[in-house]
Amino acid sequence: MFDENFLMAVATIGAFLIGEFPEGVAVMLFYQIGEFMQDLAVNRSRKSIAKLMDIRPDYANIKVGEDIEKVSPDEVNIGDIIVVKPGEKVPLDGVVVEGKSMVDTSALTGESVPREVKVGDEILGGFINKNGLLSVKVTKEFGESTVSKILDLVQNASSKKAPTENFITKFARYYTPIIVFAALALAIIPPLVIEGAKFSEWIYRALVFLVISCPCALVVSIPLGFFGGIGGASKRGILVKGGNYLEALNNVDTVVFDKTGTLTKGVFKVTEIKVKNGISREQLLEIAAYAESYSNHPIAVSILNEYGKEINKDYIESYDEISGYGIKAVVKGKVVLAGNDKLMKKENIEYEDVDAAGTIVHVVIDRKYAGYIIISDEMKKDSEKAVRELKAIGVNKTVMLTGDNKKVADSVGEKLGLDRVYAELLPQHKVEKVEMLEREIQTKGKLIFVGDGINDAPVLARADIGVAMGGLGSDAAIEAADIVLMTDEPSKLVNAIKIAKRTRKIVWQNIIFSLGIKGIVLLLGALGYATMWAAVFADVGVALIAVLNAMRVLNVNNI
Repeated sequence: MFDENFLMAVATIGAFLIGEFPEGVAVMLFYQIGEFMQDLAVNRSRKSIAKLMDIRPDYANIKVGEDIEKVSPDEVNIGDIIVVKPGEKVPLDGVVVEGKSMVDTSALTGESVPREVKVGDEILGGFINKNGLLSVKVTKEFGESTVSKILDLVQNASSKKAPTENFITKFARYYTPIIVFAALALAIIPPLVIEGAKFSEWIYRALVFLVISCPCALVVSIPLGFFGGIGGASKRGILVKGGNYLEALNNVDTVVFDKTGTLTKGVFKVTEIKVKNGISREQLLEIAAYAESYSNHPIAVSILNEYGKEINKDYIESYDEISGYGIKAVVKGKVVLAGNDKLMKKENIEYEDVDAAGTIVHVVIDRKYAGYIIISDEMKKDSEKAVRELKAIGVNKTVMLTGDNKKVADSVGEKLGLDRVYAELLPQHKVEKVEMLEREIQTKGKLIFVGDGINDAPVLARADIGVAMGGLGSDAAIEAADIVLMTDEPSKLVNAIKIAKRTRKIVWQNIIFSLGIKGIVLLLGALGYATMWAAVFADVGVALIAVLNAMRVLNVNNI
């Protein structure tokens, strides 16, 4: 019962009882104006999150034979074909089976530039189809789709309170009853003890004391600050699952990255072709593409993509995939070997031992060494920038954990300027390394793990703060993480930390300002120098200024 409404009611009734009618009306009127303004500010903060709610699709156009039926997204099953017309929201996650279009992904990823999708591309619920007609085969039910999970994450984010918010809630719980009894003592004790003191004068002082002491500036502006920080981050394509994680980002000591799909694109590409014994580059690439044409291994796919021409399967007379070694095939009457060092040794072929960061595919035609192809994973454009900026904002240690071979891992680590690199790790080894790194942290600093794959889920859950790549990351990783970067850009982690630091700065400005002004006016009120008007300003005015200051958190455009 000891909330701000109780304090205001006592102050108003008390003012009327001692004949201070204008001031009694002023308390009610200004309190209502203050509440109205606070509601406006809170609603504005909610709008940035409510914008995300607009991505919830209202219907889906499902293909039934030759007809199209408009149904609720809940009624669509996995494997159904849905049609998305220009201007419509994509209702569920799926794969494009027909059509080509530009899609607006900004609601989910924060990316302003539309993305092109074509047959075979994955498309997520919440994207907006811009121009073409798309037929999409549904891969997830509505409850499991990305759009549903995002809405659920954001709606529940405010339930996980930051330590500062919890402190303020506890503070208000004990502070208000203490103030009520202090005001009661102020009204009763001085007239009994001080000679000539009037009850009406001391009751008035006690009422002023009550109005000033109301903690609404803290109770409203601090949760609003964290709520605004979460909303502002979501504008930039960063989903924070709670105020506690936003506050934890202020004390980051170590950032640990996964490699494939996090710092690198996870897309293998031919980076070098070296020919031997008089064969041309084009011939080597063609023969390797034919040899690899039946394999769906990422290495084979990258060779076929580099070749880029139609494969006539009639030219392939026999094909044998030797697990762990490579391919043996007969192409256009020639026996072709394409594989690693182990295949060369197994077949007793003299080959060139290559020291390079990447996967080496040696090619042999009729037992004659023809050359090799180097395939590497491409670095993400902003990986180097992310590591550089993390150091600039005070992160002590940047580390990479990967299951890839040591040579490749060391090469990536060197290019990015990472402090440490651990390679050839299994998922359980990653957890062990994270625990080891946590033990090394001397301060109260936190450890962040950034990953994207299903094998990263245990480490994401184990780290102080787990950060998942949300655009292409696995569902398990997104589920286990505390923060999700919807654009798959590691540099967004720097934005998240900057937003967290700014949020904390604004929250502490409000705490110091509110308590400082209240302390001064409380003292003046107890001594009889502050009127009810000053008391109303110290409550409603301070609350309003604090709320407007908290609204600045939403402005994240320059972060």
